[in-house]
Amino acid sequence: MHELLKKSAIELLALLDNREISPVDLVEASAQRIEEVEPQINAMPTTCIEQALDKTKTMSFSNSEQKRGWLGGLPISIKDLMETKGIRTTFGSVIYKDYVPSCSDICVKVLEHNGAIVMGKSNTPEFGAGASTFNDVFGKTRNPWNTSKSVAGSSGGACASVASGEVWLATGSDLGGSLRTPASFNSVVGLRPSPGRVPQDDKLQPFNTLHVNGPIARNTQDLALFLDAMAIYHPSDPLTYERNEISYVDFLQIEQKPKQIAYSSDLGITVTDPEVDAICRRAVEMFSDLDIVVEENCSDFTGAIESFNVLRSFLFATNLVNEYEKHRDRLKPEIVWNIEQGLNLSAEDIGKAEKTRAKIYRSICKLFEKYDLLVCPCAIVPPFDVDMRYVESIGDKKFETYYEWIAITFAITLTGCPALSVPAGFTADGLPVGLQIIAPPRKEAELLGAGYLLEKMTEIHKKLPIDPVLP
Repeated sequence: MHELLKKSAIELLALLDNREISPVDLVEASAQRIEEVEPQINAMPTTCIEQALDKTKTMSFSNSEQKRGWLGGLPISIKDLMETKGIRTTFGSVIYKDYVPSCSDICVKVLEHNGAIVMGKSNTPEFGAGASTFNDVFGKTRNPWNTSKSVAGSSGGACASVASGEVWLATGSDLGGSLRTPASFNSVVGLRPSPGRVPQDDKLQPFNTLHVNGPIARNTQDLALFLDAMAIYHPSDPLTYERNEISYVDFLQIEQKPKQIAYSSDLGITVTDPEVDAICRRAVEMFSDLDIVVEENCSDFTGAIESFNVLRSFLFATNLVNEYEKHRDRLKPEIVWNIEQGLNLSAEDIGKAEKTRAKIYRSICKLFEKYDLLVCPCAIVPPFDVDMRYVESIGDKKFETYYEWIAITFAITLTGCPALSVPAGFTADGLPVGLQIIAPPRKEAELLGAGYLLEKMTEIHKKLPIDPVLP
């Protein structure tokens, strides 16, 4: 069983195709691993192992079904913000602690159709709010690299489930960095795709481009495979569009590399821990060994924090106003504050935020006329104490909101550009640090190609899966 855990999703898919193993073998290996590590990390508090085994009995494996994006019976975890038919979905909130949906999220339906087997639901902060994973339903998720540390959020359980080997692939979602920051903290690979690349359910704001679903994996090739299984046009999501002609897995086999890369330690709007910056600089300098030009440069993100504050609050007020009106006393204080901020917005506030966002978008498009990629740290700090709710300050810099410390990711959210978190190295204390690589809109293939180049040089992915490390 443990030999299967060590193999990549790509390797396992080849074994499945050759009938050397079966989905039952993988489900049993995943279940065993969950039993081993879950008590230490609390990444996947809701499991559905019997349902997963039943799913393997109904799968068809004829050669005609060996198509692009076919996962062949690979076990995955689903973030607890996505509804799953017949499996408890809490959104990390006591309001929904006993909720069992009668229908699955679009993304879940697509993945199951493409051969994924759901093993359980990964832990998330309440309604995905906050960049550290804890809630009053399941408690805290702990970092497998050091169980006294946070996994970040809101896809913290998802990233920890992959890093620890509970599953090979996991779904995540990203508003301000909810997929990218946990990927950095757990030393896995996570992609925030362009809006519309991956279908999602958003019943109240289907045209909103701030929130997206995305894949999480141990390495870039596995991530490409998972993205192939997720990225389709779906009529229920008005932002989706047809996939590229070439698969992401196949694209990685094409020897291509960027010509020029811009690096920024802080995007001009935040501060970064010096050790984190040093690790990221060493990683990005590896591109120079491939005759890729790396220069210190950045587009203009002036006003990004203020713009995101408004647009985030507007989103919260729209999506959670019913919960606020009926259960205000059961919501965590950060969510109450965010909703009330949104309810007090004026049309002028929203209009100004959108104008700032447009200016930021035009600026990064101008940057991409010269550079193929923009690179920066994915998180400005290494994993912090699991008992901290959020980062309040770095040095003399005090953050004004509970999420301002992730400005280095939410500023990129405003641009709509795809962004990849890829492992860059470790601190002196052995804590993971991730590099954020940003590409022009809808250039996921080129983005994955750059991540793949770096991965081959660092070989950090070979350290996974990791047994939970006690402090």
